[in-house]
Amino acid sequence: MIRAGITGPFGPVTLVERDGLLVGLEWRLPETPGKSDLLAEALAQLAAYFEGRLARFDLPLDWGTGLNEGVRRAMADIPYGETRTYGQIARIVGAPAQAVGQACGANPLPILIPCHRVTGTDWFGGFSAPGGVETKAALLQHEGALLI
Repeated sequence: MIRAGITGPFGPVTLVERDGLLVGLEWRLPETPGKSDLLAEALAQLAAYFEGRLARFDLPLDWGTGLNEGVRRAMADIPYGETRTYGQIARIVGAPAQAVGQACGANPLPILIPCHRVTGTDWFGGFSAPGGVETKAALLQHEGALLI
């Protein structure tokens, strides 16, 4: 696996590449940064997102399998600046909302696969980044989303 990172407005992030796919986003900088064309492009897209110049990533991602893949693809379909509830995603993938919440929590590529755009019906939901829901709220504010 190869790692490369940047520090953005939400803190340090490292992207992880394996076999030509992005497989992870870590909330820290890599101890030993690597280089690849994919990581260079991914970091450029991430920087453009942080600068407000990119609303949708176009990168080869590891989507996972089964329910995780379905939930991740449904999250990726949520437009920039919008949110969906766990229940809405559950109806799309044909699974219980609790299972959708677990799949969101298992998302290895936050920001790139925008799990921050998924909320509860009357609660905010969790988030994996340092700062938790405060970082989730900051990402949604960055995108101009209405907050519940």
